[in-house]
Amino acid sequence: MDPALLRERELFKKRALATPTVEKKKKDSDNVQSQKDESSKKKPKPPSSSAGPKLDIVNYKTMSGSSQYKFGVLAKIVKYMRSRHQEGDDHPLSLDEILDETNQLDVGSKVKQWLLTEALVNNPKIEVTPEGKFIFKASYKIKDKKSLLRLLKQHDLKGLGGILLEDVQESLPHCDKALKALQNEIIYISRPIDKKKIVFYNDKTAALPVDEEFQKLWRSVAVESMDDQKIEEYLEKQGIRSMQDHGPKKPAPHKRKKPNHRKKQLKRPRDNEHLADVLETYDDK
Repeated sequence: MDPALLRERELFKKRALATPTVEKKKKDSDNVQSQKDESSKKKPKPPSSSAGPKLDIVNYKTMSGSSQYKFGVLAKIVKYMRSRHQEGDDHPLSLDEILDETNQLDVGSKVKQWLLTEALVNNPKIEVTPEGKFIFKASYKIKDKKSLLRLLKQHDLKGLGGILLEDVQESLPHCDKALKALQNEIIYISRPIDKKKIVFYNDKTAALPVDEEFQKLWRSVAVESMDDQKIEEYLEKQGIRSMQDHGPKKPAPHKRKKPNHRKKQLKRPRDNEHLADVLETYDDK
């Protein structure tokens, strides 16, 4: 063989022996990992959070600081009293009967005392009877369709407008049946602010026949984006005087009289001049 090749072969062997192998590194890393595992086995594990004492649900409910639970009990009571009123059950109930019917018999004594003395007594939707029992306090005292129609007539005569549909549904038991029976006697109008429906009495005596052509002209005029001032300006341009002087007149402000700071002259007592000849003096006597 060529001596140059032999020399290169020997040099390559020397370099290979001097270079550390990958297997040696792997062995070293395995030794370090085994030492860590042995040390972790020797150290005791800290107790986990799940191993702590379990929280009793009944004790949690009866805690005095859980205001969220108390108001949850109150909300459930008010909701139940409203639903039973809408179904026609208007007889009063005691607190124990309410808690029994709402499946809340596990309520603590502190929460019961709070319901009796503060929550139910001061709630605007609960009324307390003289016997100490509770009934639902609706927005209007109406029991049937006749009382509803009478209430709507009174609102119409007094100029009070209509009644919110949700108040009627809350106050009148079996509301859907009564409204269906009165569909020819009432009118529904949606409020533009919040789209809530309002119930009005349909006064048929106020219905006047209007020419169809006039109705078309009236509906063709768009005044949605115009206020009273813009309408008044438009009428003035068209040569039409607005009815601004026909509204209710405000009373004139009462003028206070200025106090008179002049001193009143005291009247002096008059002498008895008509008895001048009769009077006598007794100084010399």
